[in-house]
Amino acid sequence: MNRGAIGVIARLTLHEAFRRRLLWALVGLTLLLVAATGWLFGKAAELSPLEGGTQQLVLSQLLVMIAFMFSFVLTMTAAFAASPAIGPEIENGLLLAVLARPVRRSDVLLGRWLGLALVVVAYALAAGYMEIGAVRLMTGYAPVDPLVAPVYLAGETLILLTLAIVFSTRIAPVASGSIAVVGFGLAWMGGVAGGIGDYLNNDALRNAGIVAHLILPSDTLWRGAMYALEPPPDVLTAAGSQARIFTVSPFFAGTQPPLAWLGWCAVWIVATLAIGVLLLRRREL
Repeated sequence: MNRGAIGVIARLTLHEAFRRRLLWALVGLTLLLVAATGWLFGKAAELSPLEGGTQQLVLSQLLVMIAFMFSFVLTMTAAFAASPAIGPEIENGLLLAVLARPVRRSDVLLGRWLGLALVVVAYALAAGYMEIGAVRLMTGYAPVDPLVAPVYLAGETLILLTLAIVFSTRIAPVASGSIAVVGFGLAWMGGVAGGIGDYLNNDALRNAGIVAHLILPSDTLWRGAMYALEPPPDVLTAAGSQARIFTVSPFFAGTQPPLAWLGWCAVWIVATLAIGVLLLRRREL
């Protein structure tokens, strides 16, 4: 592994990302979304007849639903930014020209991944903190762990980025991006099924959720983001019986992900990148 080559390719990938109009369009739309949702949250807090813990529960669910929409935007961005990272360069012969120098195929893949990872992580953190700050400013609502929620979203984005860039070594860009987005949806559905299984004490549904998290652990990090955006436990206690309505929602997580599952997310990313390197090494250029 040539760290210098990886760094050079990562910098070139960063420059390419900033030249794309799509990235700047997303930044502009995100700023507009933060301003609009902040204003709407402020109006909701003024007009809502609810008091105490129930109002904070309502605000938390609205914030989680916005975060879910934002996570989908992040997923789309990561998937379709990574899907053309390798394949087109193979087809037009550019990769073959690069590899004529002392650069390994693994350096190209890892450099591409690193450059794109820096972009999507920075974007996820900046947009996430701006949204949480806007909601806090307009409503006074403070989630249980506002600093960690965008970190979970950034990690979720890394998983989908890794999946898409590995697929890009073998299949067309549109197909690899589409598969990554569909995988995100299926993983979320598996997580919902697992949550229902826990609530109903149904082993089949619970095991389906576990299998989904093992295959594609993006929902593990999404559930961590949900938990971090929820109100503190004393708010749930203050809401009383009305809190039960929210605890059965697919946008509610009763606990944060165990450390073992977070460790599996890290292992999954490393293992998937290793598979991508192996696939690229075995592909004819």
